[in-house]
Amino acid sequence: MTHANLMNNYFDPNSVYIEEDFRRHFLMRRHVFQHLLCDVQQVNPYFRQKWDRVGHPSFSPHQKVTIALRMMAYGSPADSMDETYGMSESTCLDTLEEFCDTIVQLYKDEYICELNQEDLNRLIRKTEDHGFLGMIGLLDCMHWD
Repeated sequence: MTHANLMNNYFDPNSVYIEEDFRRHFLMRRHVFQHLLCDVQQVNPYFRQKWDRVGHPSFSPHQKVTIALRMMAYGSPADSMDETYGMSESTCLDTLEEFCDTIVQLYKDEYICELNQEDLNRLIRKTEDHGFLGMIGLLDCMHWD
């Protein structure tokens, strides 16, 4: 039922929420979510639909990715997902861990790189323009020269 509600609200052709609502709720566009979903399913079998021994479907890929994104984007605690998505705290934590590991595996070469001096100068200017002096030295408890 929770999968059906999620699909009806956000992913079906005549979904309850329009694109602007989707972007506000998920902090990304629907096509970006769909691309991300496809990528994680191809790399990690955890995000593919499975069935239990009596033939009931497990949590859908849409549910798993939604839960991981909600926990990261909003800082939602794992135990709060049970009310909305029917997923236990331990399963939510497993899902989040699988998602993070998969995202790093998928995108690290493209998006995670060591900053060069030009990148660092651009970030320093940007943060100082917004009043965040010294912010770069605080990232991940690293100290930059």
